Amino acid sequence: MPTPVLMPQMGESIAEGTLVRWLKKVGDTVDRDEPLFEISTDKVDAEIPSPTGGVLLAIHVKEGEMAAVNGVVAVIGQAGESAGDIPTVIAVAPAAAAAASASAAPRAAAGGRQRSSPLVRRLAREHQVDISAMAGSGLEGRVTKTDFLRALAGGGAAKPSLPGVGPNDRVETLSVMRKKIAEHMILSRRTSAHAHTVFQVDFTHASALRAQKKAEYEKAGVKLTLMAFIAKATLDALKNHPVLNASLDANNVIYRRDVHLGVAVALDNGLIVPVIPNAEAKSTKELAVAIADVANRARTKKLAPTEVNGGTFTLTNPGQYGAQFGLPIINQPQVGILCVGTVEKRAVVVNDELVIRTMSYLTLGFDHRLVDGAVADAFMAEIKHGIEHFDPKDL
Repeated sequence: MPTPVLMPQMGESIAEGTLVRWLKKVGDTVDRDEPLFEISTDKVDAEIPSPTGGVLLAIHVKEGEMAAVNGVVAVIGQAGESAGDIPTVIAVAPAAAAAASASAAPRAAAGGRQRSSPLVRRLAREHQVDISAMAGSGLEGRVTKTDFLRALAGGGAAKPSLPGVGPNDRVETLSVMRKKIAEHMILSRRTSAHAHTVFQVDFTHASALRAQKKAEYEKAGVKLTLMAFIAKATLDALKNHPVLNASLDANNVIYRRDVHLGVAVALDNGLIVPVIPNAEAKSTKELAVAIADVANRARTKKLAPTEVNGGTFTLTNPGQYGAQFGLPIINQPQVGILCVGTVEKRAVVVNDELVIRTMSYLTLGFDHRLVDGAVADAFMAEIKHGIEHFDPKDL
């Protein structure tokens, strides 16, 4: 019997995803767990494996189109089988109930007004699009966000002209990831009272330890970077400053027992923050392995949905590109993010003498609604001390 291929649930708050690329075409043989297609959501870009082996009988969602969670995107069966009896939606989750066939007949609400969500109506106003005649695929013909974006992209509604665009200018539609990053950044700015504190940190001792242990780590297949030192010092400091590992929920402060460390990874088309769970329990070597692992899998789209959710504190490293320091935006619902500036040799004064040391600026972005400046500075002072006096036994 043919097997439906479903749009997976990529996080509790995710209701749909964009199918970016098919890795197989109709008629191709596919093995179980072989990568079948790529998707993009506001949380992660990922390759989705085939749920079974067989022949790809049909593709229901084209590249660039969005599909609701648990919606059928394709059908796999045996050669010669028909895919016609497979429904377009498998009702196994609340999100799936809100999606219907894209060919569903539209029904207008009383008075001729097309049913739609407040989000769709806002998008329609922003894009100057009339949705009254637009076909809706939601319950009772409701126009969904997917319907609207498909119509906007495919000619279902007239696209407004963009002001100030010249004949030689190139216009590209924002990717799903880029749109969601923009939404999250605006939300974070509106939510948290952002404040920042910057500390200059001497990495000379840590750099020397790294040079001593680098070959030993490489023999074990581990790349030792300064980020492992920073992560270890940060995790040790969080033990004494739990408010930096907390979050706000209405009138409550939620103090997280475990530290799920987010590590920002720059991609060609945006930024993603995979999470290292229970990072506080890991050694420096284990942190070095975990940081390299999540970064590599983020860049090759191998992250699981669970690996980009649930972070409690974030590290970001624009210094790898030469930035002296940054003023990072907090990753909601967290209250702290540590930004690492470039690590380089500088002339500094030590014991009244001008010497050359390996230095960097570390910036803490914190939510001033919950974290006082004195607490933030004490936290940073502990990180600074942890790096400058890193215990060789921790390697």
